[in-house]
Amino acid sequence: MTRSAQPAEFLDPGGLTLVEHAPPVLSPRERSEVDRLWEETRARNPATFDGPLVASLTVDQRVAGRLVVGWAPMTYRHRALRRLRPPERVPGSVFVTALLPTEEGIVIGRGSAVTAAPGRWTLPGGAAEPPPSGMPLDTEVLRKHAARELAEETGVLVADAELRLWGLTRGRRFGSLGFHFLCPPTSAGLVRRRWAGLSAAPSTGHDDVPELDALAFVPAPSRADLHGPTADYLPQVLDRYFEA
Repeated sequence: MTRSAQPAEFLDPGGLTLVEHAPPVLSPRERSEVDRLWEETRARNPATFDGPLVASLTVDQRVAGRLVVGWAPMTYRHRALRRLRPPERVPGSVFVTALLPTEEGIVIGRGSAVTAAPGRWTLPGGAAEPPPSGMPLDTEVLRKHAARELAEETGVLVADAELRLWGLTRGRRFGSLGFHFLCPPTSAGLVRRRWAGLSAAPSTGHDDVPELDALAFVPAPSRADLHGPTADYLPQVLDRYFEA
């Protein structure tokens, strides 16, 4: 596969500015269809939550050394627009991931049944959430979110100040932006123990079910023998990490 045909492209995050916009306007038909498709999703997976997310609306690179991203607060149900609009008119998602190196390789996880993509292998992370009203969205906010996602999904605690923005990807189909943060190296044994502690905790409902039902370690330069689909960005991010 040529680089131009790959599902995501890397952007230079230097000079990054995130600017809030109003959410895109939906037609009456789109609002009705979004609600109907959301009810279908809830029927298939009652654990699905219409939580807040950050949508990527525009990416402006016209000025050298500057990257201006326009974003808007939306909710998960609006991902149904992918089935209603041409790809170029669909708001992309903004998400964060944590690259956690160990002596056995980079940590990845498989989404459990309570996630939006059960069975899919990804880096620890998730959709970014909008900041409180009137507060800015910036790299520091996204960094904190990546550290929180890492703790929630693997049990590994890393101070957000120790994460650095390593890469920024944009999906070629819907324009979703991935902010990938690199963590300090840790031991594979510690990761296994922390994640096992999450999995062994008593569950009282969907909210207590671990988001990852399996972990794997991808060693350089080869990939783990994974069974199941992967996030579209994952092979490219791993390739670039190991190339470096």
